[in-house]
Amino acid sequence: MIYTKTGDGGTTSLVGGSRVSKDDVRVEAYGTVDELNSHIGLLAEMFRSRHDGYSDELKSVQRNLFTIQTLLATEDAALYARLPQLSEDEVEILERQIDTLTDRLPQLHSFVIAGGTMTGAQCHVARTVCRRAERCVVTLSRQSQVDAVLLRYLNRLSDYLFVLARHAVVAEGGKEDLYIS
Repeated sequence: MIYTKTGDGGTTSLVGGSRVSKDDVRVEAYGTVDELNSHIGLLAEMFRSRHDGYSDELKSVQRNLFTIQTLLATEDAALYARLPQLSEDEVEILERQIDTLTDRLPQLHSFVIAGGTMTGAQCHVARTVCRRAERCVVTLSRQSQVDAVLLRYLNRLSDYLFVLARHAVVAEGGKEDLYIS
């Protein structure tokens, strides 16, 4: 059964069973990562027909985001230690992917206005949700212990989504709209 009715009073369970308000900073953090994960899923499907490997990269990102969500939803330190962790290697993978994409793109000298193609625009939507998720995790980190690799991963992911947006626009024959003040 999908509904339990246990959240009807405005609370939800964390990993381990403790209950908190649905507007708790921890719930906001992992909920925003969940929202990001959905946007990444849409992007993966948009890239799937291109057969260029980005769909697989994005599916890997989704798995990492599920790990982050689980860790953020766990306040019990002993339980947290037994869960799958996000490794620094995952941050380095994003950095290599960013470098590879950047090397293929024209040099940038101004801000980019989101758009250019549907895929590029969706990359930017995911990027901004990623930035919001990062801010939520920073807020949580002021109240609870948060592994620094989670913040590094979200920070790099937003950079990856930015260069992936630029790549999508170029690959799809769109035109980057640059902000000129």
